[in-house]
Amino acid sequence: MGNGPSEAVILLIEDNRGDIRLIEEAFSDGNVANTLHTVTDGQAALDFIYQREEYEDAPRPDIVLLDLHLPKVDGEEILHEIKHHPELNDVPVIVLTGINQDLIKSRDFDDDADEDAVLEKPIDLGEFVEVIGSFEQFRLAVMRMD
Repeated sequence: MGNGPSEAVILLIEDNRGDIRLIEEAFSDGNVANTLHTVTDGQAALDFIYQREEYEDAPRPDIVLLDLHLPKVDGEEILHEIKHHPELNDVPVIVLTGINQDLIKSRDFDDDADEDAVLEKPIDLGEFVEVIGSFEQFRLAVMRMD
């Protein structure tokens, strides 16, 4: 095809259908070249990450968007699993939260602060693109329609 960056594989781990819809719309409206895979609970997230069960052919995500409040397996545990997985520990994990930013800063998510970034919901696409751009190893294909 072209020589430009290929599409980003984004794993969205979110149980709120409304938030999922908003994120999908933000990506399509913002012309972000990506393949968005969505799982709605912590167990499915682990299956995706470890390529088990129905996710045997799951691709390796380039970015993980993670809501901390999940059914079955807690988001903090997912974060820990990703960051201690030998093949995924360099994947940026962006925690999505409805919690106020000041509260986030005053509370470490876990002892070694595994998350790479925190974004408040609803997601602001400009802010998301900016955060992604801050990861050196990561080129997000963002096509601006001027």
